Amino acid sequence: MDEMGKRNRSSFEGQCDMKSKNWIGSFIVLLTLFTCLRAAADTTIVAFGDSTTASRGTLKIYADILRAELPGHGVKAEVINAGVGGHNTDHAMARFEKDVIANNPDIVIIQFGINDAAVDVWKRPPATKSRVSVEAYEKNLQHFIKVLKKKKVKIILMTPNPLRWNKKMLELYGEAPYLPGDEGGFNVKLKGYAAKLRELAKSSDTPLIDIYGVFEEFGKGEGQSVDDLLLDGIHPNDKGQRIVADHLIEMITRSKALPTPSPVATKGLRTHSGQWE
Repeated sequence: MDEMGKRNRSSFEGQCDMKSKNWIGSFIVLLTLFTCLRAAADTTIVAFGDSTTASRGTLKIYADILRAELPGHGVKAEVINAGVGGHNTDHAMARFEKDVIANNPDIVIIQFGINDAAVDVWKRPPATKSRVSVEAYEKNLQHFIKVLKKKKVKIILMTPNPLRWNKKMLELYGEAPYLPGDEGGFNVKLKGYAAKLRELAKSSDTPLIDIYGVFEEFGKGEGQSVDDLLLDGIHPNDKGQRIVADHLIEMITRSKALPTPSPVATKGLRTHSGQWE
């Protein structure tokens, strides 16, 4: 190689080395910043769920509200949204380690059920069973509870919110086993999954916020309807997300103040306040 070639190669290698050092330096800065941000929070919360948990456009979902408002209640929290649209507890089992355990959480909020209970009668031939049986649903949730309690992670279970008919859902699901002529007929299967979760919360002594019950109770109020809390018959709207967030804020702040809270009866808040493990 001639002298000019050697100088060009040396210059090129120097540039590459400089770029490599710059990239490594930038990575270290970002890593340090991320570590500092996590250190600034004394509580890491993972919201683990389906599309009712996941981000949805400009809608301020409950995870966003927790992130913004918990510091005002004395809880410096990093809130990680691990909601994925369309997921049931079988999907959740496959990503539990990566999306939950790997984040080393202090509190995990778990809400599944809508996609587990769904019977896809719109398929041809139509499905006749739920996507995930209620027995498998319970077994999957038992696994999450067992692993998290072993790691001394606090758990908040939430029943799925109830559903209401809209035009699109009637077209897709308006046949047996569903009851298209009944206001609550879209919940024929779902209500059994909510009931199973209540049983599991009680038997495992795990805190529960009964969102299904809270929404249904709201719908009984004069001039009110469950539809008032839903965007599209399925996903909570701003008002619905606000209700979910308020109940979570109350339970989380109570857990921070009382490491081993005793059962508390709160009007309008359906919970099973078991011992935080």
